[in-house]
Amino acid sequence: MREILFASKNEGKVKEVKHILNGINAKILSLNDIGFNDEIHESEYTFEGNAKIKAKIIYDRYKLPTIADDSGIVAMQLGNEPGVCSARYASENATDEQNNIKLIERLSSFPEPHKGKFVCAAVYYFGADFIVAMGEIVGSIIKEPRGTNGFGYDPLFLPDGYDKTTAELPPEIKNKISHRFRAFNQLRKYLLEL
Repeated sequence: MREILFASKNEGKVKEVKHILNGINAKILSLNDIGFNDEIHESEYTFEGNAKIKAKIIYDRYKLPTIADDSGIVAMQLGNEPGVCSARYASENATDEQNNIKLIERLSSFPEPHKGKFVCAAVYYFGADFIVAMGEIVGSIIKEPRGTNGFGYDPLFLPDGYDKTTAELPPEIKNKISHRFRAFNQLRKYLLEL
């Protein structure tokens, strides 16, 4: 069975992506699986640009087809903050909780609802071209975290049409509506044809 590297150390994300890509004829290995511990500097201003950086660095090192993503939350009232800085919003090594607290504080001077969206750029790179897929889910950002499923900003995000946050939804529902599902499901269709 062929191997595809996934340029991520985030085990929550790795689990989600493996679930979404279930059925493709490949074994997906995370950066933890291959012992990659270097920092990858994400210097682009778009989700797509940062996903490409990650995929290229890992492909160049291991010469195996690589998937990567960059994703985050966007708050409309904050001029699309935190965007590509979502993982480092409160500080370079911020915890999910610290990032959530900062987002709530930044939104506190604005009236509710706080409209926002999760965005994901997923890429597949095999040394020649990048295959790029984008996914979004729109909703509202709430001020009291709810739920323990998921990670990142999931406890603050209420998808349109749902009364539960993405951290309260069971994984089988979240994984059918999430920004990551929408992006990686497009990639899945491509990978199934390889």
